[in-house]
Parts: sequence; C-alpha cells; structure tokens
Amino acid sequence: MLPLLVILGITIILFIWGKFPPDVVALMAMLSLYLSGILGLDETLAGFSNPTVIMIAALFIIGEGLSRTGWTAMAGQSFVRWAKKNAPRLLVIVTLGSSLLSGFVSNTGTVAALLPVTVTAAWSAGTLPSKLLIPVAFGSNTGGLLTLTGTPPNIIVSNALVDNGFEGFSFFEFGLIGVPLLVISILYFRYWGHKLLPDHRTKNKPVAIDQEMHKWIENYSIGDNLYRLRIRSMSELIGTKIGDWNFEKTHNVSIMRLKRRHPSQLQGIPQFVEMPGPETEMRYHDIITVKGETVDVDRLIIKFHLGVIPWKPEKDMLKKELINQEVGMAEMMITPKSVFVGRTVPLGHYLEQTGVQLLAASRKNRPLTGKIKIEAGDAFIIRGQWENIESLKSVYENLVISGSPEALSKNVDELTPRSYVALGTLLLMVILLVFNVLPGAVAALICAGIMMLSGCVPITKAYKGISWTSVVMIAAMIPMGLALQKTGVAQMAAISLVDALGSIHPTALLAGIFLLTALFSQTINNSATAVLMAPIAIMASTELGVSPKPFMIGVAVSASTAFLTPVGTTTNAMVMSAGGYKFIDYVRVGGPLLLLFFIATLILVPWIWSF
Repeated sequence: MLPLLVILGITIILFIWGKFPPDVVALMAMLSLYLSGILGLDETLAGFSNPTVIMIAALFIIGEGLSRTGWTAMAGQSFVRWAKKNAPRLLVIVTLGSSLLSGFVSNTGTVAALLPVTVTAAWSAGTLPSKLLIPVAFGSNTGGLLTLTGTPPNIIVSNALVDNGFEGFSFFEFGLIGVPLLVISILYFRYWGHKLLPDHRTKNKPVAIDQEMHKWIENYSIGDNLYRLRIRSMSELIGTKIGDWNFEKTHNVSIMRLKRRHPSQLQGIPQFVEMPGPETEMRYHDIITVKGETVDVDRLIIKFHLGVIPWKPEKDMLKKELINQEVGMAEMMITPKSVFVGRTVPLGHYLEQTGVQLLAASRKNRPLTGKIKIEAGDAFIIRGQWENIESLKSVYENLVISGSPEALSKNVDELTPRSYVALGTLLLMVILLVFNVLPGAVAALICAGIMMLSGCVPITKAYKGISWTSVVMIAAMIPMGLALQKTGVAQMAAISLVDALGSIHPTALLAGIFLLTALFSQTINNSATAVLMAPIAIMASTELGVSPKPFMIGVAVSASTAFLTPVGTTTNAMVMSAGGYKFIDYVRVGGPLLLLFFIATLILVPWIWSF
C-alpha cells in the first residue's frame, strides 16, 4: 500500500507542478505501478484497450468533422449576429453557445472555434475580450454536463458503474443536472459575475477569416480583372477539356472556377468545380470565372463566342466566390533564397506540384498586375485546396505562409453537402447511444468512420484531430484506478469518508466527495481526476449501502468545476493569453460559481438520483 501511495503522491505533485506534459506524467505513473510489482503486465496496459479510451478518441474525430464542415464556425458567427453589438446580450449568448456546443463537440474544440469570433465580437460590441472569454471557457466546461459524451469524466463515471455491475447513465441523463447548472452559470455571469470579470486590454487579435479576406481583397485588388463568362451554344469549347487550350500561355487568361448550369445535366442543381484542372470538361451553359487583363479576356470572348455575365465583385461576394470548406486562400511571402526569385509568371498561374494558384501579387505594398518577374520580398495571395496550401512549405523551401491555413479553414461558415453528412452522423451517434443499439465505443467508432469515409474529416487529418495527450493520459491513468482498488487504498479512503461523513447523512458524504474531487480538478486534468475518484466513490457508496449513482454524478460535476486556476483544464489555459488573465482572476470569478455548483449539487442530485 505504501509504494502505491508514494507513486500516487508523486504523480499528483507532478501534475500540479506542470513541468512535464500530463500524458508523460501518467505514463511514468503507469510504468511505476508495473516496475514496483503492484500491477501485472495485462493490468498495466489495460487502459489502452478500455472502451472509455477508444470512445473518447472517436469523439475527437466526430468533433473535428463538425468543425471542418462549418458547423462550429456558423454557430459562432450566429452568436455575434444575435448579440447586435449589445455587450450584456453577447455575454449571455457566448456562455450559452459554448455550453450547447460542448455538449456535442469537445470542450477544447468548442473554445477553439469560438475564441477568435468572441474576441472580434467583443471589440465590435464595445467591450473587452477579458469580459467574455472566461464565461466561454466556464460555459464549455458546464456544457459538457449536458450529455454522456459532452466531456470525458461523464463517460468515465458511467463506464465505472457498468464495470462494477451497476447500470450506467443514459445519453441525456446528465442533462438533468447539467441544465440547471447551465442556467445558474448564465444567471451568475449576467447579473453578478460580469462585475468580477477584469478589464484587461490586450492587443493580440486572433485571425478572423472575414477580416483577412476583406484586407486581402482591398490591399491586393483581388476583384480587379475577374470576369464571369458563359459558354454559349456555338462555342467550340463545348465538349473539350481545359488542358486542350493552354489558356495561360496562349491567351494569358486563367480559369479559376467553373459552375455547371445546364438543367439536363444537373437536374436543376448547380455544381461547382472549385479548382478546374486540365482534365475538367467544359459543357454548354457552364459559367467560368476567369482572371486576366481586359484586352486578353475580350479576345477570349470573341474567339470562343462566350457571353459576359455582369457582376460587381464586392468583398462578401468575392469571399463566397473564392473560398469554401474545400478551397481557401492564404498570404505567401517570397524570401531571397526562394526558387521562385527571377521567374516570370502571370497572375492566375498554377504551381504545378501543388495545384495552388497565384491569385494576386503585391510589391512594396502596391498591387501588381499581368505577368510578374518575381523578386525577393514579393507577396502573393494564393488559392487552392486547404491541404495543398498547408503542404506548400514542405514542397517549396524558403516560403513564408502567413497565419495557419488549417485554422482558417475551420472558420469558414459556409455549409456544404458534407456539412449535413457530419450533422447526420452526429444525430446517428446520439440515436445509437440513446436507444442502446450498440455499445458506446462501437457507436462512436462507426460514426467516426463515417466522418472519415465521407470526407468530413480527411483520413490524413483524422489522427491530428485527436487530442492524443488526453487519450494517452486517460489510458495511462486507468491502471491507477485498478491499483487503488487492488491494494485496498480506494476501500480505505471510502471507509474513511464513510466514517467521517456517512454517519451524518449520505448528503454529507456527497459533499465530501464533491469537495475532494473539486480540489483535485483545479490542478489535475478532469479526466485523471475522474479516474482517481470514481473507484473511491463506488467503494464509499457500497460501504454505506446506498446507490452509487448520486456520488458518481457528484464526481462528474465536480471534475468539471476547474474554475479556480488556469491550469485545471485546457479551455481555461486557452483563453488566458487572449484575455490577458492572471491567476487571481480565475479565483475571483470562479470561486462564487464553484460555491453555487456545490450548493446546487447537494440540493438537486439527491432529489433526482435518490440514495
């Protein structure tokens, strides 16, 4: 028992210290349990085959699918529109929005999606990011209590019940306590908490794709020399491929986008070819967006009998024309050692190895047109598949890509057919879990597979969407829970709790479990806290001879109350820099909310789940 207590104590100290990543600390603890002889090999590695770990990894992929297909970005933009630059209303909306999103998307994914739009909205509403970002982080932690899959501790405590022969929680059962706590959070921030939020002025504005697009359109004159042409019935382009005509070299014109419009081919449904290539076939009534000098485009119109579609390329229209979930834009800088220095290329030119298009150029802050002899320091706006832009630096050395194409792609709020596939996949998972059609891990794996096979999450990006730090940490900490039970430490802790508090009333025991779990969760990852406390809570309820469900709900709730420190959860840490927060800000704002959660839990949990 003593070696286990030493390992557990050192593990907790290392978690609090933060010198090493939490997954590394958990792995060291796991190996220590084996090397000290406390656990056998199978027991030591049991966490990596645990259904909880597999389900959580699959849920990260599902959340990534929702983010990549525009749902989280669309939700964030909707919050800003609904607020109408009213700061108190915006506070309520972002808190409610982050809560609702985190019920189905990971807390980290929710905050990542809402952080840039919340900061932008704060300035637009005449307030400061520091007045909104802690509510976003705390709201995401609270929203995880709305569903079984909202946050890992929910899954951990539910599976712990099943592993010990009890009935687990249903999908929406957590909402019975989650909804009241959400209401408490919103009322707290609206009428009291906002007074405690600090007035920190920050200068770091996160990149917002709308702002970036509008800036590029203006600075690079992207709308200049863009034309929309219709392929008429007498055009010799009909039935030929783009590569047959070599438009760039022969006509100094680049085809940027193609829209199918002929009803007999598409049954009335428009279809876009976002990046037309040499093999793209042109058909009657297609609309092609081209870039080139006016004189060259005029010659093209006459030669191929094309019709001109009048349009005024305003900023919002250009955004819809140029980017979506598949195709994006970025800013590229040419360094002195780049292979492109000295080359002459026309605007609209496609880079052969990546299929990325040079859309616009600027030299010394002045837009360039026509054919360009590239010099060091030239800046380009490039357009292409998001993944091709992301990989550009690995194909061509000595290029600087401004910002993160990967992050920008998740801020596109346009919905596509894949968006509805992603939403349908989420609904399918909910149905499978609500009606217990399949085990949770299997249901989540099936839906994660659908996300990948349908292209909502590119297979090459699926692993990147998983927070491996969280997954490995949970898997490595599960053996600690086994060791606590095997050595009798969990039983000893449970008996101590029962002796000290159980004789008073089961509610007193619930209070003790809540406070102990909440204490751990301020400095230890909530998943690790749940893994540690779940066996203790079950043992304590067994010793007292009452139902374990109220105590497991108490563990889940208190594991999500890391309101007092910026290191308790990833979401708290994510908003710290953007909001300019200090450690004391979390204590000042989170202390009263934690107290309200504690009181609400002691009142509501015994009433909903009887002892």
